[in-house]
Amino acid sequence: MSFADMDVDTIWMDGEFVDWEDAQIHVLSHALHYGTGVFEGIRCYDTEDGPAVFRFDEHLDRLYESAKPYNLDIQHTPEELKEATLELIRRQDMESCYIRPLSFFGYDSLGVSPKNCPTRTMVACWPWGTYLGDEALEKGVDVMVSSWRKHSSSQIPTNAKATGPYINSLLAGEEARSNGYVEAIVLNKEGNVAEGPGENIFMVKDGEIYTPGLAQSILDGITRKTAITLAREKGYTVHDEAVISRSQLYTADELFFTGTAAEVTPIKTVDDNEIGSGTRGPVTKDIQQTFFDLVEGRLDGYDEWFTYVDE
Repeated sequence: MSFADMDVDTIWMDGEFVDWEDAQIHVLSHALHYGTGVFEGIRCYDTEDGPAVFRFDEHLDRLYESAKPYNLDIQHTPEELKEATLELIRRQDMESCYIRPLSFFGYDSLGVSPKNCPTRTMVACWPWGTYLGDEALEKGVDVMVSSWRKHSSSQIPTNAKATGPYINSLLAGEEARSNGYVEAIVLNKEGNVAEGPGENIFMVKDGEIYTPGLAQSILDGITRKTAITLAREKGYTVHDEAVISRSQLYTADELFFTGTAAEVTPIKTVDDNEIGSGTRGPVTKDIQQTFFDLVEGRLDGYDEWFTYVDE
């Protein structure tokens, strides 16, 4: 669905609420040319107790941590961004939505150094359903291992969610889609499994759960951490610093993606190799169902993970 088809009309930008069409920047803005911005993807869920933003504080913490390697000084406090976001959701009367905060170097000069370029910050939100397709949550997705490798943390910080490096994700994802697949899996420079273009990846083998560790050039995903916590609380053994080879993907009992957009999505095939029985496996289904019970407000004991819009 394009933005033109959505009932959205307001964006928060540099401390003010502005009309959607008026949220504009100069074409010579530094970030447009050099990818010097950091961002987050956050979801607000329609829980049984009303609309609530999931793990808002952790997402905002990561936004500010992402800005550090780039010396990008966000001119607003986390509390300001939080209040602006909640008011933005209220003004547009949304019960659930995807939230995109973005900070970037703006317009002043166009040398590679952003010195003297102002830091601009915006928050937008819009309705967004299942990222990889409505049927994907049950039936799974067909993926391929991309020919494009994930950059190393010695090249570009992998623990920072920055705009420029996402060209790596674009290349991998578009390669997969051009070859008839829904999504890609990206290997790191050593040839081990890193993640998806916009998702972390989990493998199930003999009832135990494996996911690549941070040293494998992955983003420290918040949904990843949520899945690890839920799985351990349910009694699963989780190896969260795993090194997974490409060949292990083909012999896995189950595979699934996690991410704010993808949530918990099963992987049906990799490079046309059927994973397990070729359907959503029992461990994936269990973690997925527990995750949705959580974010929709049906589990007790996780109040600290929710920021209610109408509080």
